[in-house]
Amino acid sequence: MEFGRVNPNQRLETQGIEGLNKVYYNLLEPALVEEALKRNEGTLGQGGSFLVTTGVHTGRSPKDKHVVRTPDVVDHIWWENNRPMEPEAFDRLHADMLAHLKGREVFVEDLYAGADPDNRLDVRIVTEMAWHGLFSRHLLRRPALDQLDSFVPEFTIINCPSFKADPERHGCRTKTVVALNFAKKLILIGDTEYAGEIKKSVFTLMNYILPGKGIMAMHCSANHAKDNPVDTAIFFGLSGTGKTTLSADPARTLIGDDEHGWSDNGTFNFEGGCYAKTISLSPEAEPEIYATTSKFSTVVENMVFDPHTKELDFEDDSLTANMRCAYPLDYISNASETSLGGHPKNIIMLTCDAFGVLPPIARLTPAQAMYHFLSGFTSKVAGTEKGVTEPEPTFSTCFGAPFMPRRPEAYGNLLRDKIAKHGATCWLVNTGWTGGAHGTGSRMPIRATRALLTAALDGSLNDAEFRKDPNFGFEVPLAVHDVPEVLLDPRRTWADPEAYDAQAQKLVRMFSENFAQYLPFIDEDVKEAAIG
Repeated sequence: MEFGRVNPNQRLETQGIEGLNKVYYNLLEPALVEEALKRNEGTLGQGGSFLVTTGVHTGRSPKDKHVVRTPDVVDHIWWENNRPMEPEAFDRLHADMLAHLKGREVFVEDLYAGADPDNRLDVRIVTEMAWHGLFSRHLLRRPALDQLDSFVPEFTIINCPSFKADPERHGCRTKTVVALNFAKKLILIGDTEYAGEIKKSVFTLMNYILPGKGIMAMHCSANHAKDNPVDTAIFFGLSGTGKTTLSADPARTLIGDDEHGWSDNGTFNFEGGCYAKTISLSPEAEPEIYATTSKFSTVVENMVFDPHTKELDFEDDSLTANMRCAYPLDYISNASETSLGGHPKNIIMLTCDAFGVLPPIARLTPAQAMYHFLSGFTSKVAGTEKGVTEPEPTFSTCFGAPFMPRRPEAYGNLLRDKIAKHGATCWLVNTGWTGGAHGTGSRMPIRATRALLTAALDGSLNDAEFRKDPNFGFEVPLAVHDVPEVLLDPRRTWADPEAYDAQAQKLVRMFSENFAQYLPFIDEDVKEAAIG
């Protein structure tokens, strides 16, 4: 039995997916909520939001992600960072997953990745759970109804949480598996209900395909000045560094919160929605994001709530610190209607420094920008990945190593070339700790971070007086309006300045040791900029 609207020439049978009980094609949000409720997949929340839990997996499982070693990609994949799977093992996994689906019901959503029509990817999502279809509709871009009649998927994702892989038979690590086959244009996801695996699988696809066309794929948020897309800013950063919160500036137009491309046409969002962390979300500090948690069809993931009132508890992280909400971009009042921007005028690199060493903002030279981009220093925030329970210092190259199938230099060189061609001012912004390391200091005040970013984006910060940081060589402003002067010099925020010096030297050594792997692949100016 089939329901919904689909290109009659692109039913699942044409892809070898047969023997199903029911197939629901391209249901809209109300119907998906209804079907999810019928199946007891979650609970209706305040305002018509949909409240779900994801079981054991409350974050991504990066160690269970595999790329299939096919001849067309074997020489282009960064194998040190991407776990391989042999083609024969993938074929067995594919056959076993399709056999597992026989007699079951599935939901199919045909969607776009990429707001730029010249560079979009047409993606089909096949899921066992209605709410995964809802999530996919929020996070990717939705074709008009008449476009579905001619939609031809370029890549297909089959997401089957009830399927458990066999490591020996399928060449994977555990029963949980995410396998990308670029040759067959197919992704298989099994044994995890965490919907973020769908989102990040599409991102990984774009991160492989676009650089081959000379287009920069970026783990960043983006916004532009009101009524002026030419004044575009991008915000690099891993989960928990503030990409979503800081880009949702009511004084600017939001292009997107997480995944973007930079082509000859300018900046474009890959997605059609946002996937925001909700732990300690505040109606005062983040009113627009907070409001989405009680809007119709917003997927609220792994949050504790009152069983009678359905009131959400934004502080209770007993399920996970990685509690999130997924919603369409137009739920943010200042979101761009096109999700397009100009060439970036400002590039912000966000880091969550658990050491309490880095200043709240620093201006980078182009060489320093490439150094910090390749370094990708931050701290993994509790819950973002399975097993991470407190901030953990890490280096994630390009601020997104888990999603980078190519070697880091491919992305670093693209960024360098685009900065050189279009011009951009680069900033490093620390949203982590001040006054001491994690456990002693406190998080950087978001009000100060916003004031610093405002000064950077309106150009006034360039007129400030700067000092050269003795540890990293970048420029740090001495004074900024509405920002306590002491915050700008992290050493002064520590009770024991000598303890700060020791901590700073420790961090410098960590940077140097990590960056050694890139030295054979980079130019001399970046080597010289490594440590000031």
